[in-house]
Amino acid sequence: MMWTQKEASLLEELKSQEKLCIEKYGKYAQQAVDPQLKQLFSQIQQTEQQHEQTVTQMINGTIPQMNQQGGGQQQTSTGQAPAYGQQQSQDKAADAYLYQDALGMEKHVSSVYDTSIFEFRSPQARDVLNHLQKEEQQHGEMIYAYMARNGMYA
Repeated sequence: MMWTQKEASLLEELKSQEKLCIEKYGKYAQQAVDPQLKQLFSQIQQTEQQHEQTVTQMINGTIPQMNQQGGGQQQTSTGQAPAYGQQQSQDKAADAYLYQDALGMEKHVSSVYDTSIFEFRSPQARDVLNHLQKEEQQHGEMIYAYMARNGMYA
């Protein structure tokens, strides 16, 4: 498919945002103290890699078929409190920075998808972008659920 200049520019922006998400979630998974948070960030990073691949396919002119079953990404949790060590307040503050930044990042990426959905001519392209945006919103929900479960949402 041939994209308009604006559509091509939006796809490049989405690819850039997805690459940034992949990088940040990888770093966050390494830096997080709580093992549940590490797992959450790793799980989201994998989905972000799939998003980047999908956007790259679109840049190359292919509109991929999307599984419309909602992504199936639910964070499993034991419901246990975070496993913070002796430096509990410092560890908790470090994790708080990570999940607050991740939530802000998801809000931003979702808004870029929202704008893009309105700018594309192809209904099939809009469907793919809508599917990716829905998964970005699920990431935000997963982060919020972690925060709420651990009494950290402010």
